[in-house]
Amino acid sequence: MQRHVWWFKFRFEGQVIRESANTNSKTLARDAERARRRELETAVNRIHKRERMPLFSVAAREWVKTKATLAPKSVERFEHHITTLCCEFGGRLVCDLGPQDIAALQRKRTAEGKAGRTVNYEIGVLRQILKSRGLWGSLSDRVKSLRERHDAGRSIGREDEVKLMHAISACRSLAMLPVFILAIDTGLRASEVRSLRRKDLSLEWRDGVIVAGSLTVPRSKTEAGTGRMVPLTRRVCAALTLWLARFPEATQDSFVFPRHKVGLGGKDRTARIWDVQLDKPIGEWKKTWERVRRLAAVDYRWHDLRHTFITRLAENPNVSEETIRALAGHVSRRMLERYSHIRTRAKEEAIRTLEPLEIQADGAQNWAQSSEIENQTLAN
Repeated sequence: MQRHVWWFKFRFEGQVIRESANTNSKTLARDAERARRRELETAVNRIHKRERMPLFSVAAREWVKTKATLAPKSVERFEHHITTLCCEFGGRLVCDLGPQDIAALQRKRTAEGKAGRTVNYEIGVLRQILKSRGLWGSLSDRVKSLRERHDAGRSIGREDEVKLMHAISACRSLAMLPVFILAIDTGLRASEVRSLRRKDLSLEWRDGVIVAGSLTVPRSKTEAGTGRMVPLTRRVCAALTLWLARFPEATQDSFVFPRHKVGLGGKDRTARIWDVQLDKPIGEWKKTWERVRRLAAVDYRWHDLRHTFITRLAENPNVSEETIRALAGHVSRRMLERYSHIRTRAKEEAIRTLEPLEIQADGAQNWAQSSEIENQTLAN
């Protein structure tokens, strides 16, 4: 027996709506018609159905999925901060977070010894998660960022550089020495060093030794840094000669510093490289750098190698600011002002070399007085 199915028909915004109610109940068909009318009226008036707010952990994971097209390093940093944020707010509804919760998190991170920049980055991730749910607007005026240090970069002195070199020589890592020399003599960031491939090097070989060359940065965090060319110093050439010889099977697409493992081998139990993956870049060397700093009894960040490179260029009055930018890539305005002060001192010292030896020895005031007495004597 064929069942009777009700249909409903009505006019909305000049358009005839005729649809099946998919029921043989006249009462349900009327309810279906009213629901359909309400659906159309809601849509035309742009009245959106209120979304159920998820737990913070769910909202955070859904947000980070939208960042899958970013650089792996950026996604990794997002993942790290999402993990720390979920430890704090993961079991709460995302809409329940208020400015007092964010302020408490800032105080907690500061008490843990986190730098202002690190805390602000974590709060920035939290802000993006809340914005994705339309919840940040009411909080933005009541959340203040922590003060960041912009003078943290330091130049490594020559004596400390020697200490670091000795500490690296005593370290088990065989890659640290060429990486250190390359970074301090080219100003490359750690990520730029890792991304270097053999095809990015332009080397002049003579009798199995690199005597000159340059590199082109294939990828940088800034547009100005990508594609810049940096000539190599002689000690970089020497370090690369020994390092590249360790990988005779490398091709032009191989990484300059490939991923590998280091172990002790032979009767002399010396460090040896094994399990080399030429198609993958070397990992991070934070732990190795920490050991090196402790052995050398100095306190420098790895990024200070880049500051050292730029500072040494700025100390030479014959090097123009345009050349510094071309070699270093992007330099922040604040740091450029700092380097400008260094350049001013270097220029002043250069001008002093033009002064007579009498002024350098006795001072300008004594020289002026002696010259005045001499002139008066000649006049009499």
